Amino acid sequence: MSIPWLTILWVAPAVAAALILAIPAHRSTAAKWCALTVSLAVLVLSVGLAIGFDPAGERYQFVEDVSWIPALGTRYALGLDGIGLVLVLLTAALLPLLLVAGWRDTEPAGSLDHSGGRAQKGPHIYLALFLATEAMVLMSFVALDVLLFYIFFEAMLIPMYFLIGGFGTGPNRSAAAVKFLLYNLFGGLLLLAAVIGLYVVTAQSGIGADGGGSFALPDIAAAVASGQIDDTTGLAKLLFLGFLFAFAVKAPLWPLHSWLPDAAVAATPASAVLMMAVIDKVGTFAMLRFCMQLFPDASQYFAPVVCGLAVVSVVYGAILAIGQTDVMRLIAYTSISHFGFIILGIFVMTDQGQTGSTLYMVNHGISTAALFLIAGFLVSRRGSTLIADYGGVQKVAPVLAGTFLVAGLATLSLPGLAPFISEFLVLIGTFTRYPVAAVVACSALVLSAIYILWTYQRMMGGPPKVADARSSSMRDLAGRELVVVAPLLALLIALGVYPKPMIDLIDPAVQATLTTVGVEAPQPAVADPEPAVADHPHGTTTDAEGN
Repeated sequence: MSIPWLTILWVAPAVAAALILAIPAHRSTAAKWCALTVSLAVLVLSVGLAIGFDPAGERYQFVEDVSWIPALGTRYALGLDGIGLVLVLLTAALLPLLLVAGWRDTEPAGSLDHSGGRAQKGPHIYLALFLATEAMVLMSFVALDVLLFYIFFEAMLIPMYFLIGGFGTGPNRSAAAVKFLLYNLFGGLLLLAAVIGLYVVTAQSGIGADGGGSFALPDIAAAVASGQIDDTTGLAKLLFLGFLFAFAVKAPLWPLHSWLPDAAVAATPASAVLMMAVIDKVGTFAMLRFCMQLFPDASQYFAPVVCGLAVVSVVYGAILAIGQTDVMRLIAYTSISHFGFIILGIFVMTDQGQTGSTLYMVNHGISTAALFLIAGFLVSRRGSTLIADYGGVQKVAPVLAGTFLVAGLATLSLPGLAPFISEFLVLIGTFTRYPVAAVVACSALVLSAIYILWTYQRMMGGPPKVADARSSSMRDLAGRELVVVAPLLALLIALGVYPKPMIDLIDPAVQATLTTVGVEAPQPAVADPEPAVADHPHGTTTDAEGN
C-alpha cells in the first residue's frame, strides 16, 4: 500500500494546531517552536513531492481515492497536478517565514495595537489558527472532489476571521473581519447552490456509482468532454456563474474587492500576507481547476466579460494605490491590480496566458510577502502606517530601505525579478486574443512605477525626521527580520533569472486544461511569402516555371 503523502501534507498542520492548543499557556515559546517545526516539516514534504512529481506523467499524481459518503456519491479524492504543486510549494514556503515574522505579534500579556488598546491574546490560539489555515489551503489545492473542495474552501474563512478580528490591530479590526466574512460567505452560499445543481445534473446524466450522481472532478470533466453532460445550456451557464462569483470574491476581482483593503490593514502583517498571498490564491486556482474543466463552453462564453473586469481591476487597483496615504492600504490595492493580471491570464485561454497566470500566483505571493512584511517591520519601529510620517529612512536604516526597494521593484515587475516574466507572459497571451485589453493593461506598468517609486521617495528619501526621536534613531533590520526577508528576496531574484523549473511544472497542466476546454491559441497572421525568383543571365528575373 502506497503512503498517503497528500493526506499527511494537510493533516500534519491540522493535528499540530490541536496539539498546540493543549500546550500549557505559560509555555508560549514551546508552542512557537512546535508550530515552526511542523511548518518546516510540511515544507520538506512539499519539496519531496516536487522532486517525485513527473511533469510528463499522468496529470494527477500521488492520487488517493476512497469512498467518503456513498449515499451522496462523494469520495475522499486527492491528486496533485503541476498547477496545484507550485501553489502547495508557495504555501509551504511562506508559512515558516510568516511564523517567524509574527514571532512577537502576540504575547501572553498582550501588546499595543495601533489604537492604543491591547487586542492581542496568548500565542497558542494565534499559532493554531495559522496552522489550521495552512491545512485547509493545502487541502483545497489537492482536492479532486467538488464537495470536498467546497467544505475546505469555506472552512478556511473561520480561522482567518479570528486572525483579523481577534488578533488584528486598530479600532476597525472587528468591522473588517465581519466584512471579510460576509463577502466570502455570500459567495460561498452561491457556490453551494451551484455545487448542488451540478450534482443534480450528474445524477440526471447517469454519472457516478449506479448513476446516482457524483462530485468527482475527473469523472464530471470526462462526461462534459464526451458530451454526456451538455454544458451549452442556460443551466450550465448559471452554474458556472455560481462557481465564478465565489472564486471572484475570494480572488478578489473588481467590483467584489472592497473587503480586501480593510482586512489587510486591520490584520497583523503576517496574517495579511497569509490572506493575500495564500488564501486568495485559492480563488484563482479554482477558476483554472473547476470553472475551466466543469464548464468549458460557459468559460468561453463569459471570457470576454471576465477579461474586461480583470482589466478594470488592473487599472483601478493601480490608480487607487497611487492615491493612498497609508502604506499598508497601498500594498493591498497593488494586490487588486495584480489579481487582475492573474484572472486576465486565465480567461484569455492561451498557453502563455495561463502559464503566466499560474506563475504570477507564485511570484505575487513572494513579492507581496516581502513588501508587506518589510513595511510591517518599518511600522513596528515608527508606530504609524501613514506615509507622511516617514522620511530619510535610507540614511538611518539602509538595509531596511534597500530591501523595501527591491521588493517594491519586484512589485512593479522590473526585469530580472520574478514577477516580470509572469506579467510578460500574461500580456503576450492577451495580445494574441484581445489586443485592446492588453494595451490597456499595459498602462499598469507605468502606474505601478509611479506608486512604488513615489512611495519610496517619500518614505525612504530626504532627510531623517530629526524632530521625532523614533525616526532619527530607527534601528535597521537584524536577526529574526533578516531571516524572513533574505529568503524572499533570494526567491525573487532566482525565479526572475531562471523561472524554467516552475514553468516546466506548470505548462503540462495548462496544456491539459486548454485541451479540456477545447480552445487553441490564435496563431499570429503571417503574410504570404513573395514568389521565388532567380536572377536571369540577361538581367531579368524568372518565376519558378522559367517564364
